[in-house]
Amino acid sequence: MPTSNNYFHLHLVSDSTGETLITVARAVAAQYANVTPVEHVYPLVRSQKQLDRVLDEIEEAPGIVLFTLLEKDLVSRLEDKCKGINVPSLSIIGPVMQLFEAYLGAATTGRVGAQHVLNAEYFKRIDALNYTMIHDDGQHVEGLDDADVVLVGVSRTSKTPTSIYLANRGIRTANVPLVPGIPVPAQLETLTRPLVVSLHATPERLIQVRQNRLLSMGADSSSDTYTDRQSVAEEVAFARKLSAKHEWPLLDVTRRSIEETAAAIMKLYSDRQRNRPSE
Repeated sequence: MPTSNNYFHLHLVSDSTGETLITVARAVAAQYANVTPVEHVYPLVRSQKQLDRVLDEIEEAPGIVLFTLLEKDLVSRLEDKCKGINVPSLSIIGPVMQLFEAYLGAATTGRVGAQHVLNAEYFKRIDALNYTMIHDDGQHVEGLDDADVVLVGVSRTSKTPTSIYLANRGIRTANVPLVPGIPVPAQLETLTRPLVVSLHATPERLIQVRQNRLLSMGADSSSDTYTDRQSVAEEVAFARKLSAKHEWPLLDVTRRSIEETAAAIMKLYSDRQRNRPSE
């Protein structure tokens, strides 16, 4: 049970990287605003000796135990220990694997870390990341036509982190800043193959983010047009007008997380690919 300090221990035990566990656990924990999990992450648990250390820590700080272990002996020891000290435990992938097995009529291979193999999909993501890093912030515009997605927007609309997130999904993403008074690269205006998406936010949100950025750099924003209300509003209007001219889809990122923004872009990209005539 949570303590009087409104926290609880959350043990995440994995025989691989633990990414799946962390994602699921944080998605659920986010629904409990008044209780904070203290995460204990144990990746690459593949032997009895490694599990022994995990069990000792669980006993010292009892709490919820979530796991993604495939070795049956390890699973049995972990579950028995949790029952013995009266703490709840749950396999995150166990029920899903049982569903797959029942539907497909075939047993699993039991291959640890199978989702991280060096296959074509993996190398596609690496290629996308390399491309995105090279084509960040308007660099190497001559290669924009090789992108899957090109993001445009004024400063502080999360173009770079969104580009990197998309690249991690295997989508080659470039981004180009829109700055009033500076001509848009000719290559951008003539693109036909990539999906161009315009990211925008309210002036108030942009000013807040920019002020925080300047503070982190130790800069004075009192007389800077970068955070001036009128100047920022003109930037936003310029970007929206340019996007309308080229019929680039607009995406408001004012209250969106990077993940939500990327999900919306991936849907636009998927819809475009699906509706594009086959060559």
